[in-house]
Amino acid sequence: MRYQLYYWPGIQGRGEFVRLALEDAGASYEDVARKAGGMEKMTAMMDAGKRPPFAPPFLKAGKLVVAQVAEILFFLGPKLKLAPRLDADRLWLHQLQLTVTDFVKEIHDTHHPLGGELYYEQAKPEAKRFTQNFLKERAPKYLGYFETVLTGSGGPYLLGRKLAYIDLSVFQLIEGLRYAFPKAMKRIERDVPGLVRVHDAVAERPNIKKYLNSPRRIPFNESGIFRRYPELDA
Repeated sequence: MRYQLYYWPGIQGRGEFVRLALEDAGASYEDVARKAGGMEKMTAMMDAGKRPPFAPPFLKAGKLVVAQVAEILFFLGPKLKLAPRLDADRLWLHQLQLTVTDFVKEIHDTHHPLGGELYYEQAKPEAKRFTQNFLKERAPKYLGYFETVLTGSGGPYLLGRKLAYIDLSVFQLIEGLRYAFPKAMKRIERDVPGLVRVHDAVAERPNIKKYLNSPRRIPFNESGIFRRYPELDA
C-alpha cells in the first residue's frame, strides 16, 4: 500500500504526528500538498464526495479516506506494527492519543487564545495570560499524566515493552515544546524523566534519525502548532 497524506505543505503541525508513524515504519507514502499541484488536489478532496474531511490532515489508502490524527493513527497502527493486537489495548492506545489531541489544542491556544481568525499580534495580552497558566498548570499536568502512564506500564514505552505510535507522539510533543518554550521546558522536564527517555529512544530509532536529518522534516516555524515567542516563555 502506498499512502497519500494530505496536509499543509509549509508546517509540521498536526500532520507531523502521522508523518512520524509512516517514517518510523518505513511506509511508502506521498506528502501530496508538498508537490506541484498538491494544494489543488487537497482542496478538491475536501470539496468532493458524500463524506469529505473537514480539514487536513487526512490520509488516503486506496479508496478509503481517513481524517483526524487520532483516527488516522488508529487505522494505521496495526498496519504499521505500531499498535497492539488486543482490542482493549488498542482502545487504551487510542484513548492516550485522544489525550494528545486535547493537549495539542491547548498548545495551539498559547498563541491563538481568542481563536484562529486573529493574528497573534492582535491577542498578545490574552496569549501571555493563557500561556502563564499553561506552563504553570496545564503542560505539567498533561506530561505528568503521561509519565504516570509510563510508570504504570513498566516501560520502557508507554504501553510497556514495545513501542507504539503514542511514543512517537510524545517525542513530537517534547520536541515542539522545547522549541516553543525552551526555558520553561528545562523546568518541566525535571518532573518527567521517563518521558525524556522515551523521547531520546525515539530520536535514535534508525528510520526516525534518518528522517530528522532529511529535507522531509519541515523545520519548526511560527506558522505551525509550536511557535517560539520569547515573551511567552517563562
